[in-house]
Amino acid sequence: MEKGYLVLASGQIFEGYRFGSLASAIGELVFTTGMCGYLETLTDPSYAGQIVLQTYPLIGNYGVIPADFEGNCHIRGYVVREPCQHPSNFRCGGTLDGFLKERNIPGLWGVDTRQLTRIIREHGVLNACICSQVPEDLAPLRNYAVTGAVDAVTRKAPFVYGAQGETRFRVALLDCGAKNNIIQELCQRGCAVTAFPANAPAETILGAGADGVLLSNGPSDPAENVYQIEQIQKILGKIPLFGICLGHQLTALAAGGRTYKLKYGHRGVNQPVRDLNGIRTFITSQNHGYAVDGDSLKAGRISFVNTNDGTCEGIDYPGLRAFTVQFHPEARCGPQDTAFLFDRFVALMKGGEW
Repeated sequence: MEKGYLVLASGQIFEGYRFGSLASAIGELVFTTGMCGYLETLTDPSYAGQIVLQTYPLIGNYGVIPADFEGNCHIRGYVVREPCQHPSNFRCGGTLDGFLKERNIPGLWGVDTRQLTRIIREHGVLNACICSQVPEDLAPLRNYAVTGAVDAVTRKAPFVYGAQGETRFRVALLDCGAKNNIIQELCQRGCAVTAFPANAPAETILGAGADGVLLSNGPSDPAENVYQIEQIQKILGKIPLFGICLGHQLTALAAGGRTYKLKYGHRGVNQPVRDLNGIRTFITSQNHGYAVDGDSLKAGRISFVNTNDGTCEGIDYPGLRAFTVQFHPEARCGPQDTAFLFDRFVALMKGGEW
């Protein structure tokens, strides 16, 4: 076993063992609390530019299952307490170590992930590097920033996904790092989905003959995406719109609101969200480091809030035929808890009211 190190921008050093690629990498260190779903985490484009720390101690026990991938892997590194060397699952097609090696992504295991999580919770997210030798100069580590992430993860050309069964509606999806299951949820409801690159102009999206627009999840600081915000401003009010995660934040910015960076974000499958339009609290899957400032909203009304910290988790824009949520309804934590939001989008395209 080859020794390796996780070096934090604060100067703290954690010794462990290398797996995956033996390359060195710098990234923004974040933790996620999911007890399962590591394949969805590894292939969620929203983690672009980040080193992902799993708080659950054993990772990789059901191996690698390509059918469960949400997209391409864009993480910078992977840190676990213990990787499973001998996965057991009838769908298993490989090991976690092999998955990381194939994609040149460094991993580190054998470190105290509980202590690391406490550091992030107290300090906030911070930069880190995975390496075989501790660097003498930490300036590159401290100066690292996740930028241009949406352009890096979006598709390069439009692609059409056919509806399952009879085509009832056509949806234009702005791919800022879309998870595959978002597309599947729409296709299962009779929607043909045309996925556009994130740099597609509003005129192209509106001219595609779609019945509705879905703004996908994606990585990094939403305010960085000035072009996308301008295009959403041109789309709002002209066609039913549903935004998820980054799409929620971009819509708020387009409508005159503000966003801000959370101390350590919401990442995991156990985030409680309260419905302000009803009496229920849902357990949701989330992956974001930024939030919408609810007090800054010039249009729309808050529909969901995070039960833990009160942050904005959803906004309705009745006058614009649009609604957005910060969490991931396609992830099915319950396993069906908030999938009804896709039905709501379909009803809106059908001409229904709120």
